[in-house]
Amino acid sequence: AVVNELWLLERSVSDPVKRVLIVTGDDYPGHDWRSTAPALAKALREVKGLEVSYTECPAMFGSPLLSHYDAAVVHFKNYDERLPLGPECEKGLKDYVASGHGLALCHFSCGAFQKWEGFKANAGRVWNPVLRGHDPYGVFTVRITDPAHPAVSGMTPFEVKDELYTCLDGDTPIHVLCEATSVVDQRVYPIAFTVENTGGRVFHCVLGHDASVYESPGARALYQQGIAWTARLIEN
Repeated sequence: AVVNELWLLERSVSDPVKRVLIVTGDDYPGHDWRSTAPALAKALREVKGLEVSYTECPAMFGSPLLSHYDAAVVHFKNYDERLPLGPECEKGLKDYVASGHGLALCHFSCGAFQKWEGFKANAGRVWNPVLRGHDPYGVFTVRITDPAHPAVSGMTPFEVKDELYTCLDGDTPIHVLCEATSVVDQRVYPIAFTVENTGGRVFHCVLGHDASVYESPGARALYQQGIAWTARLIEN
């Protein structure tokens, strides 16, 4: 027991650990969260210094236990008729980020809580069902727009087979990290960005339609590095 305690003490000094919680449990029927959430968790567990857990209970955002984690990942799209969540969840999520914690959003999580003002401010951009949803599922190139930012530092353009989202809306100040051009309308759309003035660190990436995306080298690295930055494993 003494040896174990000494090992833990040594590890806490030399190997900082940041706790990340992936919150999942519901989504659009075309999104198999039961395969994508474990795929994301597997990718993040490759990052030294990240301790990754996930829960299938989005009501976690209303629990004081959330503060145990350095960063939370929204990996779902909730539907009120299946998953009604009270005002304590809206307040809990808002307070969590405002207190300096990290928040990451994946793919259709841009549609989670889109009616909550607090969520809009933290997500930066949310799903607008009036807009065209996305390009046809297929291969496109993601370009790095700010290679100096620690969330994408060292990354180069990469190809990924996914849905290029064209449905984001909002006027909250964001900082675009990477972008892609639509094959449908030839317009440029953000793929990943950070959100300004939240109190914490927010990383929002719209990649992730299916589990294979998280196994694609470029997208995998983007999520690994972006969420490591969000959890403050990577400092500015």
